[in-house]
Amino acid sequence: MIDIKTEEEIELLRENNLLVSATLAEVGRHIKPGVTTLELDAIAEEFIRSHGAVPAFLGYGGFPNTLCISLNEQVVHGIPSSKLVLKDGDIVSVDCGTIMKGFYGDSAYTFTVGEVSEDVAKLLKVTKESLYKGAMKAKAGNRVGDIASAVQLNAELNGFSVVRELVGHGIGRNLHEEPEVPNYGSRGRGPLLKVGMVLCIEPMINMGTKSVIFEKDGWTVRTKDLKPSAHFEYAVAITKDGPDVLTDFNVIENAIKH
Repeated sequence: MIDIKTEEEIELLRENNLLVSATLAEVGRHIKPGVTTLELDAIAEEFIRSHGAVPAFLGYGGFPNTLCISLNEQVVHGIPSSKLVLKDGDIVSVDCGTIMKGFYGDSAYTFTVGEVSEDVAKLLKVTKESLYKGAMKAKAGNRVGDIASAVQLNAELNGFSVVRELVGHGIGRNLHEEPEVPNYGSRGRGPLLKVGMVLCIEPMINMGTKSVIFEKDGWTVRTKDLKPSAHFEYAVAITKDGPDVLTDFNVIENAIKH
């Protein structure tokens, strides 16, 4: 069943997602060659707890850390490790969640480490654009397929492929709620979008094949051809005035400029 949120509940979701944005900004400040993904994880956990929240991913389904950190060909759900050291030219997807006042936050951002190649920079740009185009379709009266189709069209027109096995989702008192929000599909199909729904839209876009491999660690998902993958995610509330983005990428982007 799809849970419709009150305006007060949407504000609590906004509070969580703004904290996730601030956490991603704090992590982003520390992303540079030589840093381990486990160091980034520790920074995030301390930041979340110091702001009165709890890391949502830690222990979720048995996940061992605060952040999912996925490097280069890893699509999502990478486990932070002291053995994974960032190097110049890497891209690193950081997915973060919080629990505060009974509600969840969940967003992801793909960062660059030093200088990346032109084609990798284009992958990140197009993935983020695909998220924006999908979010613009998060309007009452549309359907989930309108979001999915907008994401897919933008990615594929730019020569990239869309992961099929992993999807976005509703969010509220639970981290993953109905409806599922795929990144591919047909306009006019899927659940009807209504005022009060809150969705996490999260394109996972690959440079090469759309095929992925689920690693033996039970969590990490990577591209089958080992080409890079990008992932951006934010939470969007559907209001009578249109999409209301609860996540703030500007905070992240301003942090990594300085």
